[in-house]
Amino acid sequence: MSPDLIRVLIVDDEPLARTNLRHALAAHLLFHVVAECPGVTEARAFLGLTADGTTPDAARAVDVVFLDIRMPVENGMVLARELIARSEPPIIVFVTAHGDFAIEAFELHALDYLLKPVDDARLALATTRIAEMLRLRQRAAYATAVRGYLADAGDVSAGSRLPYLTRLSVRSVGRIESVALNDVQWIGASGNYVELHLAKRVVLHRLSIGALERRLDPAVFLRVHRSAIVRRADVGTLRVTGDGTYLLQLRSGPQVSVSERYVDAVRAIMGE
Repeated sequence: MSPDLIRVLIVDDEPLARTNLRHALAAHLLFHVVAECPGVTEARAFLGLTADGTTPDAARAVDVVFLDIRMPVENGMVLARELIARSEPPIIVFVTAHGDFAIEAFELHALDYLLKPVDDARLALATTRIAEMLRLRQRAAYATAVRGYLADAGDVSAGSRLPYLTRLSVRSVGRIESVALNDVQWIGASGNYVELHLAKRVVLHRLSIGALERRLDPAVFLRVHRSAIVRRADVGTLRVTGDGTYLLQLRSGPQVSVSERYVDAVRAIMGE
């Protein structure tokens, strides 16, 4: 097999789902399906994964795993945890028939995912991203993002409240970057994205500002506008700019709009 080809493993308990994905991937010439497995046990056997951490046979190594989340006996999360523990983990694309928490969590952690039935446009986007990440040697960074998702998924299944975030995995031009929230001065909304305003640059992350707000520590961050969240410790001065509109001067320098809905909370921080 050509070294330029991207080796793919499909893991899904539904035969039709495996067939449909294999046929869909045939349109992407770099992607070569080397095996299809109906469950975690079979995938583990194919890859040569062992409990003692033995490195898999190079002939059975893969670059990408399209992994169904909900499968009988062992779900996809089990295999994902084993895969990201490897020194050279593959890129994992989660496949699910369910939305709600899963989609929001994937986007929060900058992961690629596919919803069943698989959409050709979405698959094309995922394959383009995967090829670029592999070219830029982003396996380890992607594995870090997967760990964040798996930690969240474990908390949800256990019925626990999700922990507040301290870092964000952000995708940018084929790379996954880990951004510390301690470095974020304020957060703005821009369509389907949030703008993470750092001291010397702005980082875009595909996530709604509402979804991000739910994962921020309210003792640290404060919503001041439908399109802005600031750091409480950075609140400076407030001035009226119009009927029901205000402008907040942050101690770090930027100015942020404040709506009437949130002005009392801002004033409370200022001791007014």
